[in-house]
Amino acid sequence: MLSAGSALAQAPELPETVPVPELNQPQPAQEAAPADVPIPEPRPADGPKPDQPATDKMDQQDQHKEARPEPPAIAPTPSEKPAEAEPPAATPKPPEKPAQAQEKEIPPDPRSASVPQENMPDEELACRRRLKSMGVDFEERKAEHDAAVGCSIPYPIALKTLGKSLDIHPETELNCQMAEAAARFAANTIQPAAKAELGANLKSVGQASAYVCRPRHGGGKLSEHAFGNALDIASFTLSNGRRIDVGPVPPEKDAKFLNAVRKAACGPFKTVLGPGSDTDHSQHLHLDLAPRRNGGAFCQ
Repeated sequence: MLSAGSALAQAPELPETVPVPELNQPQPAQEAAPADVPIPEPRPADGPKPDQPATDKMDQQDQHKEARPEPPAIAPTPSEKPAEAEPPAATPKPPEKPAQAQEKEIPPDPRSASVPQENMPDEELACRRRLKSMGVDFEERKAEHDAAVGCSIPYPIALKTLGKSLDIHPETELNCQMAEAAARFAANTIQPAAKAELGANLKSVGQASAYVCRPRHGGGKLSEHAFGNALDIASFTLSNGRRIDVGPVPPEKDAKFLNAVRKAACGPFKTVLGPGSDTDHSQHLHLDLAPRRNGGAFCQ
């Protein structure tokens, strides 16, 4: 019988390199090579920039999502752009300049308040005596007065003639002062000019307007016709039957006579207008006794 020490000495030695497997221990699965694992392709917007790791990209996406503000519930409506043709509301418009006629109110003519007195004034009686001495035929007329418009002739007369053998057609209503001025002008100026320039006596004067209750053409002040203080002459008739009409282009011989009459009228009358002054006076001579400062005259 072998002893214990001899048994151990006779047993073969096991190799040191042989591993001894442990019982009941699961074997680990074989790891796949990194190249065999598929990597999802990044979206174009989220793709990493060159030299930027994928993990850094994911971190930046998370930060971008956290920092992005939430959109408002209702988008604000942009204000409309004002039209370019309209000036800004804050820019004041310059005040409009009023019409010249409205800048200064025209005071009423004092003659508009004239009404006849119980007895005719002495100057009116004297005027009538002078007309009779000149051979002027006239009639008294009823007073003219229009308070609404302002027309007034307290003591009008109707001229039938301008003197002996000198008629006026049709008969005309004027105040006595204007009637006297017309009669004197016909006898002292028109009659001599007809003889000198046309070789015949003046037989009659054709009038276009005398008393008319109206304002001046174009508005404003009352016309001198509204006071019987104006006479419009449209033609002259000679003793031989020849007629000379007032117009813009008369015959040469007639023009010389008409120019002489028109020039001589400036002085005895305070306003003289005729062809060339304006369209309203292209067919007649306008003569009146409008009161003017310093007794001056206006002639065109």
